[in-house]
Amino acid sequence: MKAAYVEIQGTEKEFLDIFKTLCYSRSTWQVWADVISAIACSLSNATDRTTGRYEQREKEYEQCIKRIGSVEAVAKMLAIVTMALERNPEQDFLGKLYMGLDLGNHWKGQFFTPYSICECMAKITAGTEQQESLGKQGYISVCDPACGAGATLIASANIFRRRKINYQTQVLFVAQDIDRVTGLMCYIQLSLLGCPGYVVIADSLTNPVAGTSLIPIEKEGQEFWYTPFFFSAIWQQRRAIEKMKRLFGVLTPKPIQLRGGFLFEFEKGGGEGVV
Repeated sequence: MKAAYVEIQGTEKEFLDIFKTLCYSRSTWQVWADVISAIACSLSNATDRTTGRYEQREKEYEQCIKRIGSVEAVAKMLAIVTMALERNPEQDFLGKLYMGLDLGNHWKGQFFTPYSICECMAKITAGTEQQESLGKQGYISVCDPACGAGATLIASANIFRRRKINYQTQVLFVAQDIDRVTGLMCYIQLSLLGCPGYVVIADSLTNPVAGTSLIPIEKEGQEFWYTPFFFSAIWQQRRAIEKMKRLFGVLTPKPIQLRGGFLFEFEKGGGEGVV
């Protein structure tokens, strides 16, 4: 672990200098998990006031701070992450620290893809289909079912930005991971970069996200973390419109030929059934 600290410089070193002071009586993993959870809860509860979820995360935040022993240290580390991503949004800040501290769980196959590779994949993926989707529904949705700390989605956001697509209003980011700590790292970084969307903590193979990307269905065994920008006015408006379409449908005439004429039934758009 000492070697990892030596290799990391600059803003990352500022973060780790504070982090090391919290590890004198507890393991690096325990402290990291509490720091990440505390930051994630503070970001979530600033905008997501869902009954039950809000109270649960307030309690989790308090417990994490109690174990850490310093709210000031957590606040300073959050400020460092915020400034680092603001200065250079094209990086996986938390993921690099996580792997540098050798915190990856080999039992879950955790080895984060380098940001440069994620950037290459994002360039290949963001093609004409996404442009067509943008023209048809006004936004693009991107999904990473094994998100880790979010490097692929961060790279996607930067690719869209370079292509003059405002990802804060025109791209919906959906992430899922079986590991709670890494999933929350993804949530923190997407939140600080202003990416609208959500992170689901669950096994994407046995318990994938259901519903639509805009209005997911929260199932048993899943933990949803909605980013602050998911609650912005434009995304709330889009969800309201989709709910109205679900409720009333788009009625289109469906002719049925009968002897002596036609009878018209009305079918809901999207193949939802006959009224």
